[in-house]
Amino acid sequence: MLEKEEAERTRRLARKVQDFREQKQQNKSRREFDLWDPNQLWKGFPGLHSNNDPYCGLASMQCFSGEDLEKATCLRMQQEQFRCSLEKQIQERQQARIDEMYIDDLHDKLRLAMETRAAQLAKLEESCRISMRCAMANANKAQAAEMAEQRCHEYRREQEANLKEIQNQIKSDLLSEKPQVTQYSGAPCPVLPHRWKGMTAEQRAVIRKAQEAQRHEKEAQRQAEQARDAEWESQAKCLAQAAMELEEQERELCAEFRRGLGSFNQQLASEQRAHQNYLNSIIYTNQPTAQYHLQFNTSSR
Repeated sequence: MLEKEEAERTRRLARKVQDFREQKQQNKSRREFDLWDPNQLWKGFPGLHSNNDPYCGLASMQCFSGEDLEKATCLRMQQEQFRCSLEKQIQERQQARIDEMYIDDLHDKLRLAMETRAAQLAKLEESCRISMRCAMANANKAQAAEMAEQRCHEYRREQEANLKEIQNQIKSDLLSEKPQVTQYSGAPCPVLPHRWKGMTAEQRAVIRKAQEAQRHEKEAQRQAEQARDAEWESQAKCLAQAAMELEEQERELCAEFRRGLGSFNQQLASEQRAHQNYLNSIIYTNQPTAQYHLQFNTSSR
């Protein structure tokens, strides 16, 4: 509301400033208006007082459409009208200022009343909050006392139930060590599980005997497995030794083969060199002549 009032006050002030500028600060009311008046040259000639003006000759036109010979009278009437309108505007402005002051006073009174009412509402709200807190605290206390009483009753009932349970357990056969209470002649189970107190000495001896037999059997199996593993390991060693011997023999045979192949290649190379020397020294020593070729051709014919 305060922001709206401030905006309205600013708008009214701007409108008043604009009205004052339009009415009091016109171009014609300025001191330097005569310097740039567009009708300055026309004002240099005297105005036409009547149609028989002595300033105008016979060839001059003395009657024009739109001429106003009563301009001075019209100006005085306009000034009087402007003065009346100005006084009316001043009165309206004064009345508007008075109305604005009255509205501002009403706004101040309204703001003060609203602030007073807000303070009263805040006090009332605080008193209501305090009352609610007191009521809630009392309700919580009553609820806490009720819950405490309920817990006390529950604790007493639980203690009584525990005492009865202990007495029943003491008087019943559940905590006794009699093996007869666990026996049941009916089928399918000869023992009552909910009354069973453990095994007898004879039953434990039978179980220990069976466990001992199982242990001996496991030991025999373990020894047999160890013997079988040892046999497999010895066989693996023998196979590995045989494989190593075969590899050694293969390497020796390959080396002997390479040595024989090398000696054979050397012998073959020496024979080829001897044959080549024979050809070069004996066979290819005499060059054939033309008579040889002639005899060869004649014999072939």
